[in-house]
Amino acid sequence: MKDKFREAGVPVPRGRVVQTMEDAQRLIGETGYPVVAKPDAGVGALDTYRLDSDEDLKRFFAGKPAVDYVLEEFIPGTIYSFDGLADRNGNLVFYTAHTFSQGIMETVNEARHIYYYSLREIPPALESLGRRCIKAFEVKERFFHIEFFQTAPDTYTGLEVNMRPPGGFTTDMFNYACDIDIYRVWAELLVHRRTELLYTRKYHCCYTSRKNNQRYRHGHEDIMIRYGDFMVQVASVPGVFSSALGDIGYIFRSAKLDDIFEIINFIHATES
Repeated sequence: MKDKFREAGVPVPRGRVVQTMEDAQRLIGETGYPVVAKPDAGVGALDTYRLDSDEDLKRFFAGKPAVDYVLEEFIPGTIYSFDGLADRNGNLVFYTAHTFSQGIMETVNEARHIYYYSLREIPPALESLGRRCIKAFEVKERFFHIEFFQTAPDTYTGLEVNMRPPGGFTTDMFNYACDIDIYRVWAELLVHRRTELLYTRKYHCCYTSRKNNQRYRHGHEDIMIRYGDFMVQVASVPGVFSSALGDIGYIFRSAKLDDIFEIINFIHATES
């Protein structure tokens, strides 16, 4: 994956598979702390950890599962994704972008709320890198989800690539943001080779989580009374995904980003 990112001209974090404490210490001698330890064949942020010190490293190896782990330098930044659907020739039938409150690793390990929302205007540098990745990874006749760290304005580092629809309820959010039916578009692409789709990104569409173990300042009825006109879906999250996506997900849309942040803050407000 990293070779393909490099082929696309996208920088990637330094890292490699480490088998022993000595391997890890040699890498950290190059990168410094913090580093991220993740299974070489992992899923999402399962069993993924940030290590900030020699003590963290010792604890990690003391309890490390019997699988290969990759150790990478930690890249501070905001996560952005480039998402969409490509036709059989690698042309983009649909594409959009999202930005996230934080990574899934932090969300899971620190039991934090998460929110993420779609962009109406995609930063040109992000779109350029996304398109170059589509070509380098030879994405054809499939959905894609490519993640980057934004480390400075117009500066991105490659995080991961998934040749599948994005996780959670994001594919539904394609529809809500643009008033389209991406599932029908996908079916027509596969069955009839149709690739025509006229769309505009009318709205920012946002997913915001809630947890059953939190005491919130505003109840569900308060949310719906105040912001019901913005809501498009309220979802109960299956338990296997709740550590990442919360127990309840509110999905809402607005053409104005100020509305999005107002609703996020209202939903996430907890009792002190």
